[in-house]
Amino acid sequence: MIDKISYSPLNIMSSVQPKDNSGEGAADLGKRFGSFLNDAITNLNTQQQQVDQLNQSFIKGELSDVHQLTIASEKAALGLELTVQVRNKVLEAYQEMMRMQL
Repeated sequence: MIDKISYSPLNIMSSVQPKDNSGEGAADLGKRFGSFLNDAITNLNTQQQQVDQLNQSFIKGELSDVHQLTIASEKAALGLELTVQVRNKVLEAYQEMMRMQL
């Protein structure tokens, strides 16, 4: 049996809630944000690998519950869509900062 991954938009949002970062510099915040993105992409990759394993099991006839495969596929698709939207927002914010005049 494949382990279930606890990766959802609610988990992501709880990890990016504002905190008292008065003692942290920009470099520390950048590292934390980079770590957050790296973890999210790793979780997304793990979900996709799980879907691939379930697909192989289904093709071989080892998986009798098609619902399990469908649910895992939808989770991976939603995770990918969320990741793309976060990327788009980060790019928009970066472009907006580059347009600012000092």
